[in-house]
Amino acid sequence: MKAIIIDDEPIARKGIRLLAEQISNLDIIAEFGNPLLAQEFIVNNKDQLKLVFLDVEMPGLTGIEYLKSMPPQCHVVLTTAYPQYALEAFELDVVDYLLKPISIDRFAKAIKKVREISELQNHDLEFKSSDDFIFIKSDRKYIKLALNDILFIKGLKDYVIIHTKDQKFMTAMNVGTIHKQLPSEQFARVSKSYIINTNYVNSIDVDLIYIGEHEVPLGNTYKEGFLKKYVKGKLLKR
Repeated sequence: MKAIIIDDEPIARKGIRLLAEQISNLDIIAEFGNPLLAQEFIVNNKDQLKLVFLDVEMPGLTGIEYLKSMPPQCHVVLTTAYPQYALEAFELDVVDYLLKPISIDRFAKAIKKVREISELQNHDLEFKSSDDFIFIKSDRKYIKLALNDILFIKGLKDYVIIHTKDQKFMTAMNVGTIHKQLPSEQFARVSKSYIINTNYVNSIDVDLIYIGEHEVPLGNTYKEGFLKKYVKGKLLKR
């Protein structure tokens, strides 16, 4: 898997290179001090480039600002010393958010996520729905998934990843399209990129929803409507 680094600090770029050298089949093919310098390279190498390690705080154009206009073919892992951008970053479909200094274990976990998503994208999947189940079309077969087995759905550029209790499936459609085809009494859109099965919500924080071991971001745009529809009517009063 070929990757590039975008970071204004030479020491940070060197650190990511050293981490990458410890991961098999991960090649850093270029590095840049700011996103504008990387733009042409990303466009010209779209067929081979799979991953961008992107810093957040950079002079001129921040990583978050660049992410909003970045070409869609690459996976992005943000690397930063600032935790406060995490929610906005995940709403922009980054694969992972690494806080500096980055440990090799955490780095390896992020690369594993990227590879899992890439593998899912290689399947030819199609979405069809019914009253209590959906069909996923893969390799000329229709795989039946019960709606009650779905934990949450994550949007990733032109795809959605359906997380069930045991597996993950990917299909080429956006979050809004699949949300319209799911029963609203059970499934709620909670951010730009996430739909959850409300039956599996364990707890809700200020900006996170916990489903088992998963943390799903709760976007400000969707927070009030979600809490009003799914929480306040069931909240016990003193």
